[in-house]
Amino acid sequence: MLREVPSHTLITILMLVCLTAIAIAKRIAPKRFNEFILIVGNSKYLKIYGKDQKFLDYYDGLLFINLAVSGAIFCLLNMQFFGYLDIINTTLIVQFIIGIAVFVLIKVLLERLLASLFQIDTIIDSYIFQKISYKNYLGLLLLPINALLIFGITPTKALLYSILILLFLVNISGLATSYKTHQNEIKNNFFYFILYLCALEIAPYVILYSVFNT
Repeated sequence: MLREVPSHTLITILMLVCLTAIAIAKRIAPKRFNEFILIVGNSKYLKIYGKDQKFLDYYDGLLFINLAVSGAIFCLLNMQFFGYLDIINTTLIVQFIIGIAVFVLIKVLLERLLASLFQIDTIIDSYIFQKISYKNYLGLLLLPINALLIFGITPTKALLYSILILLFLVNISGLATSYKTHQNEIKNNFFYFILYLCALEIAPYVILYSVFNT
């Protein structure tokens, strides 16, 4: 049963910003966007556009805006539902958007620096592109999910856990694709790759978890 829709003016505006960013991305690169939405289970997009990658081009930048905003809204909705927040205010939304954007960008910069130190730039650059692509895809999924949670059905634990599992599986499929693509190079540089995973894939999230649970 649908619930009565309360006023979510700021969140509605932000979701419209996300829709606009996605629409512009599709407008400036329609072929790329159509291939991008089929990225799960299809490595064509990664093979074609991973060859001529930049730190963050206009297309990825627009999808990244959606990722930061949609990710922030989704995190806050979950925190409110599970009792970590009483209300979602403007300050919190802005802080989370900036926090997610800064966290991802700094992490990418550190990954590139570490790749240079270990001399595995080619592997890591391709890996980062694939990772960013899958994260942007998660942002694409989060936009309608947020709309459903806010303006549609009443969230339940089962529903939220199902969504989290879905997002986790999509992310894991991205990691599996990256490993499959570069399995030979990873095997030859296995020690450095493990150091990389521990330092920049596991440690940051452990730190974030510790911060939120203090």
